[in-house]
Amino acid sequence: MTTVDRVQPNETTVPLLPCVAVDETLAFWRALGFAVTYEQRKPYVYLALRWSGFELHYGPAPRDLDPANESSGGCLVMVDAVAPYHAAFTEAMRRAYGKVLARGLPRITRYRPGASRFSVVDPSGNTIIFIARDEPQELEYGGSKRLTGLARVLDNARILREFKSDDRAAYRALNSGLRRHGDAASSVERALALAALIELATALGEPERVSEWGAQLRTVSLSAGEREQVRQAVGDPGTLEPWLPGTS
Repeated sequence: MTTVDRVQPNETTVPLLPCVAVDETLAFWRALGFAVTYEQRKPYVYLALRWSGFELHYGPAPRDLDPANESSGGCLVMVDAVAPYHAAFTEAMRRAYGKVLARGLPRITRYRPGASRFSVVDPSGNTIIFIARDEPQELEYGGSKRLTGLARVLDNARILREFKSDDRAAYRALNSGLRRHGDAASSVERALALAALIELATALGEPERVSEWGAQLRTVSLSAGEREQVRQAVGDPGTLEPWLPGTS
């Protein structure tokens, strides 16, 4: 049997995602630095894009597909380290749009230092998830049973944000958890919860709540090391500068 007669373990899988808006899809991925390698609009939509070593392909979408539901489709992109990808995309967004797109469609989820994944949601509501190849298999989806009180609330909120991409649910969980457990929590736990609420309220477009949570954060007494811990817990430490004591 010759080599061509045998199955070779060198296959390449390319995701085919539904495309609702051709122009918006092309503009978004081009802004992030993707090259368009194929573009067809008739008799049906077919787009092919490439960045670094992977490709995204788009095809026709069902007539009743609503991108706002964010249930269109998606794929996983397995990488050695996720932080460089997030940095490259957020830098490209700032150049193209003047800001990081954190709300609505399209958008990118935040990257918490040390996290093993983040997501990009495209104009058609597809979710492209970048995941570290060595992501721990023992990740707990729903909160660690070893934690209690506000520490457990913080862990639940992390899961909601990083694995379910549900900022609103994370915001509600933290808001409720801070009321229930804030008095018994440590100063750094309260500060971490308030910092997360500030970041979430900013992403959700609720500036009045940002000021409310910020005013509370300003009253929390923290050491220099604890302040740095809180700063590093959010995607953009600059978000906390008006509120976190000791930051400049």
